[in-house]
Amino acid sequence: MEKQPEGLDAFTIDTENLYKEESITDLKAATIRKMVPIKIDGSADEKRPVKFIGDTTLMTQMGPIPVQFPIEADNLESAFELFPEGIKTAVEKLNDRAKEMAREEASRIVVPGQQGPQNMSPAPGGKFRID
Repeated sequence: MEKQPEGLDAFTIDTENLYKEESITDLKAATIRKMVPIKIDGSADEKRPVKFIGDTTLMTQMGPIPVQFPIEADNLESAFELFPEGIKTAVEKLNDRAKEMAREEASRIVVPGQQGPQNMSPAPGGKFRID
């Protein structure tokens, strides 16, 4: 049986899925990353659509939370128009995930000597980092 590559030996680059990134911001709260498809030689790949990704940081009681979300738009103007709704949807998904994690934690059977959840670890200041 042939051994499968592991670790760095398994690392590959998908040269059929390359994008050039442009960052557009209002210098206040909104940043949109425009992902322009390109070919391996750096020329535009007209066969694939441009993608837009919204990016902002929300201030919470626990500190800043970076939020990124896809924006289904055909052009930059539409992407900025859809940006506020994208934030709302992303925050709703974050809240749903936090509630789900709280339910999972509450339903765990606690056994003395057992470690805490595997996907969360305490970070400095008593906050939790999701790995």
